[in-house]
Amino acid sequence: MNSYDVAVIGSGPGGYVAAIRCAQLGMKTAIIEKYSTLGGTCLNVGCIPSKALLDSSHHYEDAVKHFEEHGIDIPGEIKINLEKMISRKQAVVDQTTGGIDFLMKKNKIDVYVGTGSFKDATHISIVGEETTEIEAKHTIIATGSKPSTLPFIKLDKERIITSTEALKLKEVPKHLIVIGGGVIGLELGQVYKRLGAEVSVVEYMDRIVPTMDKGVSKELNKVLKKQKFKMNLSHKVKSVERNGDEVIVKADNKKGEEVTFTGDYCLVAVGRHAYTDGLNAEAAGVKLTDRGLVDVNEHLQTSASNIYAIGDVIKGAMLAHKAEEEGTFVAETIAGQKPHIDYNLIPGVVYTWPEVAAVGKTEEQLKEAGVDYKVGQFPMRALGRSRASMDLDGFVKVLADKNTDEILGVHMVGARAADMIAEAVVAMEYRASAEDVSRMSHAHPTFTEAIKEAALAATGDRALHI
Repeated sequence: MNSYDVAVIGSGPGGYVAAIRCAQLGMKTAIIEKYSTLGGTCLNVGCIPSKALLDSSHHYEDAVKHFEEHGIDIPGEIKINLEKMISRKQAVVDQTTGGIDFLMKKNKIDVYVGTGSFKDATHISIVGEETTEIEAKHTIIATGSKPSTLPFIKLDKERIITSTEALKLKEVPKHLIVIGGGVIGLELGQVYKRLGAEVSVVEYMDRIVPTMDKGVSKELNKVLKKQKFKMNLSHKVKSVERNGDEVIVKADNKKGEEVTFTGDYCLVAVGRHAYTDGLNAEAAGVKLTDRGLVDVNEHLQTSASNIYAIGDVIKGAMLAHKAEEEGTFVAETIAGQKPHIDYNLIPGVVYTWPEVAAVGKTEEQLKEAGVDYKVGQFPMRALGRSRASMDLDGFVKVLADKNTDEILGVHMVGARAADMIAEAVVAMEYRASAEDVSRMSHAHPTFTEAIKEAALAATGDRALHI
């Protein structure tokens, strides 16, 4: 039987980063993955493939709608080759997952393919083509999450689908009904909207991306409606049925009236749930919460002191970069170091176009906590860079403490917001004031000038370009 200092169950961003950091710190490490490719949901059927399709569909939309205005004439009809688009997406996935294989070899991490389950707190059975057993002083559970559904919805994975199937459709839907106005539904909805589908979003809450700042939700809703998304907010879905190639969705609107949506595909994007199937956690003394999450303390340690858990399988936002931070945190904790994570400073991003990004507190959270705060906001359309690229939608909002001027939250909608948010994270990690950021030189012309201008506005209505 092979023995290890650390075994990691699950090879998503949290798991493989944890394994690499453990190996860097001199620990003999194994990683266990039930599927034939490493990388978990993010690399195989999540973050990476969805961004590949978002980029491809963005190029197509630019060619159809914007090239002529830029002085680019394309003779003949511009056509979609969906098969080639999906093939390119898969090539990106294969290259990325292959990179993880390389990193495992480089760091001398043993890879086991199969389902890992606890025999006890220090022994793990791995059932794959063969059954193997290993011994581990410490184990990190990084088994991730799966798409959720509603109890009355029967997913057939052909017409009534999850995000996994939406990444490999053989045709562009005529009418895609998206149940859920969160990140996944909006991103994949935009992919197929650009390619010619009619898209109807059916959301239970009174706004899309409901966990984000209300101003951001309102702006994104306005932009997507301009892009011809059909938004149906405050709608409670009560049935989803398939009739041949047709899907019928029935919901009650906020007045309690029944509304029917008919399309050829229905994407169920109502969130994700922790995945612990086959783990046999109780055999190791690992407790789960009522919601099926692995219960951990502030050190991400489970009820079994030598076993830790990270990523989507524990509480908190289901984000790849959160899982990576936690993987590093646990590896360094096992090594006797004193790492830290500030969960308030884990950014969130929606990769629609325009992009949405945020870090820190929302206005609603600050109001609820009774914090005196001030707001500085700057529209993207006031930037020279935005006008040059025709990306005029959106804004940057800076929330700062009214008394100390410390930045408490930054929220943005706009081109390249996903990259721009890192500046706000750095500022807040070092507890910068709005004035600190407003006095930093920002290259001109850039989208990040909007952050400086919003910070200027927060320091006392000092924005220069509005």
